[in-house]
Amino acid sequence: MLGRDFEGFTVVVTGGSTGLGRAIAVETARRGAGLVVINFARSAEEAEETARLVQAEGAKAVLAQGDVSSDEDCRRIAAAADASGRIDALFNNAGMTKFAPNHADLDAVNAEDFLRLYSVNVVGAFQMVRAARTLLEAAPSPGAVVNTSSIAGVVGNGSSVPYAASKGAMTTMTLSLARALAPRIRVNAVCPGFIDTPWFEKAMDAERIDRLRAGAAAATPLKVASTAEDIAGAAVFLASPASRHVTGETLLVDGGLHLGGASLSMR
Repeated sequence: MLGRDFEGFTVVVTGGSTGLGRAIAVETARRGAGLVVINFARSAEEAEETARLVQAEGAKAVLAQGDVSSDEDCRRIAAAADASGRIDALFNNAGMTKFAPNHADLDAVNAEDFLRLYSVNVVGAFQMVRAARTLLEAAPSPGAVVNTSSIAGVVGNGSSVPYAASKGAMTTMTLSLARALAPRIRVNAVCPGFIDTPWFEKAMDAERIDRLRAGAAAATPLKVASTAEDIAGAAVFLASPASRHVTGETLLVDGGLHLGGASLSMR
């Protein structure tokens, strides 16, 4: 049944310590996952809290520290699932940005910004798929990869030009890998708009975040500022048996922001 459609699954979530990654990890556990591998780069305390939430839902949680821009780290993260002999779902959720929301200010970013963002947002996701491929192919049903892209990569807005470009590249890579890895692995992407998570606390004070939250709700036809849990349901759907005939798809989960109208400003 849908409520336990991840029964016995082995799940790997990169960037799983907070925000959307945490929400995905907890949702898969709630739906019956047996093992959830929670990757984090730096925030061990937050990752441990995610593990506690996952365990409270009845799943085993394993922490796997590593930076997905490192191929060696990716192989170690995937190896955390070795004991189960399979990976049913890999969520490539780890990501980063450079906050430079005025896209006309070309001096606000540089080549190093592009390279660093691509190394995590694009190369990191590719390396994780490569590291997990054998275990994904060992899943009883086709293994599922869900890439966290962004509406920024569809419409070219968001926190910076390098970020939008990297997410556009991730969406294109989703198509390439879906074609190349079929029929044993499905590859899809979810494209959130604004998500109300601690992500923005790295660059903004509380007043600016409040303005951004209000602006997000005003800019979307559904008049909502999405939470991580709002997006997690869509991401988990793409890894679930309910989407077993879906691959190479990019699902926009942005409250309708892509439909146009008011633009979302981060200033």
